Amino acid sequence: LVTHVHVTQATNDKQQVMPLLTAWQGYPAALGRPTCLLADTGYFSAANVQACHDHGIEPLLAMKRDVHHLPVFERFAADPPAPESDDLVEQMAHCLKTQAGRALYALRKHTVEPVFGIIKHVMGFRQFSLRGLDKVSGEWRLATMAWNIKRMHRLAAG
Repeated sequence: LVTHVHVTQATNDKQQVMPLLTAWQGYPAALGRPTCLLADTGYFSAANVQACHDHGIEPLLAMKRDVHHLPVFERFAADPPAPESDDLVEQMAHCLKTQAGRALYALRKHTVEPVFGIIKHVMGFRQFSLRGLDKVSGEWRLATMAWNIKRMHRLAAG
């Protein structure tokens, strides 16, 4: 389910991590607390890695565009040794290269990304009809609410 909706006019997502971390703090404790933030390269910055650590969340932010299918010997190779540095970015980069880190980051493929694909292709929401940040934000909230209703119906049906 979509739990947080935020529309911005920023050209990249680097400034969008702090609003997300702040929004999560306002959620009821019964929903649980996130332990990891999975995000693509648009969200990567050293400040965002630090902000995640400050909030007790492990960041797995892609640092650059990587190949999707590693050669078989690399895919099953032993994890590289951990860096001896205290630099949080280096530690995150190492985690992304481990088998556990790659498996965790791969969760984006079947948690986050399908939502956008279904909203675009199945529900037919390919572009905004309204103009202006407030109106577009409302339109996106409506689209994600429709997704949530559709998803809850499917989950209730078993």
